[in-house]
Amino acid sequence: MRAVDDVSWSADSGAVTAVLGPNGAGKTTTMECLEGLQRPTAGTARVLGTDPWRASAEHRARVGVMLQDGGLPVTTTGERLLHHVARLHAAPADVAGLISRLDLTRVAGRSIRRLSGGERQRVALAAALVGRPEVAFLDEPTAGLDPHARLEVWDLVRETAAAAAVVVTTHSFEEAERIADQVVIMNGGRVVAQGSLDEVRDGRPLEERYFALTAGGRR
Repeated sequence: MRAVDDVSWSADSGAVTAVLGPNGAGKTTTMECLEGLQRPTAGTARVLGTDPWRASAEHRARVGVMLQDGGLPVTTTGERLLHHVARLHAAPADVAGLISRLDLTRVAGRSIRRLSGGERQRVALAAALVGRPEVAFLDEPTAGLDPHARLEVWDLVRETAAAAAVVVTTHSFEEAERIADQVVIMNGGRVVAQGSLDEVRDGRPLEERYFALTAGGRR
């Protein structure tokens, strides 16, 4: 059974590309192939001109990845983790500034195990961005966040996209409308629409267009 079938799309530097689709649409498989976590059985994947599966450490340092289901070491603190990741990069972002920006100051000294789901999300986002990546893959970056935190994350994502290609998977139509320059809609392992936000909406609200294209598929 194919998870994705003849999927083809690209993400531009200086822009946010939002990837939407029902559960089982192939979003996660596509993203994991681009992140170098899965090897495609056919076709090609290229990030910054390189096959992610065979990428060198130098190439991987140019790419930031935020996984929705964590991937964080739970025994260390958020602050220690971010300083450790920052030391792996030649010109990292200011860790203290990121901690403050994402409202993590109060909990930065706690072990990640003791953080709430939303706090872990913000640590994971900071870890993905602290290296000032040229490409950032962000999986559901605002899942579980309160409205104030969502707005701050949206602003940070837009600022990151000024100097990078940012790819965001989301189930939030509001999020896509607020931050995306380009939209890719997947369904049944295929791309059913892609283009600028206005092109994909085709004169209709994004939510209405989405459900028309996915036949009311579950999210």
